[in-house]
Amino acid sequence: METLLTSAVAGLAAAGAYAILGVCAVFTCRLVAVVNFTGAAIGAAGTFLLIVLTENGVPLWPAVLIGIAGGTLVGVLLGLILTFLFAGAGASTKAAVTVALLVGLIAIGLRLTGGQHPRVMPDLFPGSAFRLAGVEVTVAAVLTIGLALLFTVLADRFLNGTRMGLHLRALSERPMAAELLGVKVKLLSILVWGATGAFTTFALMIIAPQRSPNFMSLSMLVVPALAAALVGLFRSFWIALAGGILLGVVEGLVSGIDAVSQYRGAIPFLVILAVLLWSQRKARWDEAR
Repeated sequence: METLLTSAVAGLAAAGAYAILGVCAVFTCRLVAVVNFTGAAIGAAGTFLLIVLTENGVPLWPAVLIGIAGGTLVGVLLGLILTFLFAGAGASTKAAVTVALLVGLIAIGLRLTGGQHPRVMPDLFPGSAFRLAGVEVTVAAVLTIGLALLFTVLADRFLNGTRMGLHLRALSERPMAAELLGVKVKLLSILVWGATGAFTTFALMIIAPQRSPNFMSLSMLVVPALAAALVGLFRSFWIALAGGILLGVVEGLVSGIDAVSQYRGAIPFLVILAVLLWSQRKARWDEAR
């Protein structure tokens, strides 16, 4: 029992990152109507910029700020591609474009960072924050969950309580009408891409030391991120937050069970499959009748 509790607590850092990435996926989907497969790869780009800078003697926190700026810039560049080249495309086409961009980012990232060999990632927040039931909870775990909660609150309040949030909702639901009413559609879309790029970059910087820090593994965190977003049906920030945290904790629990620990990477796929099957239950029931 103690081993399982330790494993569950160890999964909290990843849980926070999954939650942030999932909430960012919901944010992008709700505000610019794009299911974004590149979120984790954008964060990986900024994280590896940090690694390269620190390896070349740049002090840690200036390198962190430059890395976040780099992730934000990559997000803006991808936003420009989607906004100007595929503005009139449907949701499925835009999703396919982000898949293609993900493949391109991974190819470029692996080429520039030396393949899939792990690099040394500086630990931004080392040490333990407190003990929970006799188990050490790391500072990184507390920060990622806190950052996920902060972004969820900000996204929810921004969307439902501000004039710009109202404009962004109009942008997502009726982009042509929003543009005719004078809403700066393209600028707002790019701001959304830049904001999510900054948050995902900082989240990946925090958890990278606990994972295999190569460009491929960090970019593929998009799978648990989309699983968390899908739990919230790409609509609810709060359910995506809860889904990401629960997913990380379950992954941690499974890693503590020797018989199935090697299959823990399949958990996000199982969640995606389960949610998709559940969402189709009414149609299947009607067919059976």
